[in-house]
Amino acid sequence: MRSLLLHLISVIFLAGLLSVARSQDAVPPVIEMGARGVSNFIARLEKEQKAHVAFLGGSITQNQTGHTKMVPDWLREQWPNVEFTFTNAGLSSTCSTTGAFRLNRDVLSKGQVDLLIVEFAVNDDQDAMHDAQTATRGLEGIIRQYFEANPTGDVISVQFVNPGILARAQRGEEAVSVSSHKAVARHYQIPSVDVGLALAREITAGRMTWENDYKDTHPNPAGYQFASNLITKVIDDTVSGETPQTVVLPEPIDSLSYAGATMVDPQALSWLGGWKFGPVSKELLPLGNIRGDYTAFKTLRSDGAGDYLYHTFSGTMLGAFVLAGPDAGMLEVSIDGGEWKRVDLYHQHSKGLNYPRSVVLADRLTKSFHTAAIRVAEERNPESKGNTATILYFEVNE
Repeated sequence: MRSLLLHLISVIFLAGLLSVARSQDAVPPVIEMGARGVSNFIARLEKEQKAHVAFLGGSITQNQTGHTKMVPDWLREQWPNVEFTFTNAGLSSTCSTTGAFRLNRDVLSKGQVDLLIVEFAVNDDQDAMHDAQTATRGLEGIIRQYFEANPTGDVISVQFVNPGILARAQRGEEAVSVSSHKAVARHYQIPSVDVGLALAREITAGRMTWENDYKDTHPNPAGYQFASNLITKVIDDTVSGETPQTVVLPEPIDSLSYAGATMVDPQALSWLGGWKFGPVSKELLPLGNIRGDYTAFKTLRSDGAGDYLYHTFSGTMLGAFVLAGPDAGMLEVSIDGGEWKRVDLYHQHSKGLNYPRSVVLADRLTKSFHTAAIRVAEERNPESKGNTATILYFEVNE
């Protein structure tokens, strides 16, 4: 009964709260509908009676009881005769960079996706601490890859909220990740939903509080329902076209965005030294907790400084997706025989956890072939207990 009441209250106030606009106004809108909302998705529902919806993001998305359940429940209620397929591609702690590099494996490989709902603003802000350029490259890479795979699909970009993002919204400002992601959505004329701005306005109006109605970066049920109502309003307010229209991609905002994101198996590299390749387990990673998301994978592991890797690749960026535990060290990278660049793998959350993160080893490269030399450094973060490197896969932006 309480959850139903919260849902009704949220719906009632939603109508008064939202400024839905197709262009940027003096007062920033909570929802921006883009050029046509999600008309391709609606057309597919009505004409084909079949649709695949995928959710991509961090732990906010990975939660099985949040918007990834509430939005599907609403869709089934609105279109009971449609055969829906839903994919939850949320992965805790990951940012839009990781999202761009795992999009093909975790989403596009599951079959044609008719609607992609993507959120990375919170993790780009608090976990990865991306600057505007990096936040743009990640989300733009996701969007370009998606429309290249399905030119008649639709995307909704959702910016969830943490205390820092909320505080900025209450001051009339935008967090870097929020501003960057909204700019990408506008460039590609796709719908954008700013949950933090909506919540800030409700709090100012005295209709909601952070503590009772949202509670945490990972929302309580009322907070998830509030966000889900914003997402479903985009769908509800869309006017359907007769047939899906082909999306023509504009020139990229950043030519180095991760539209060519590719995973590279560590076994493709040349190893020198004490590298080991085996299952993610306590045997290989004795320190720190290991999330169950990774125990099905194998990883490349070095336990000490001086181990080398060599790789020839074609692309503008080389990165790695690592598990950075309490003993995570540093990597040093040289491209085409140039000077060595040091990359710290240790993260603020590495103290008790093998923390999953993407690290950029080299970027701003010419779009041509390059040779990389990578070594485990002698130096380490003062907080780290070792000089290890644990690499699940390398990332190349072709």
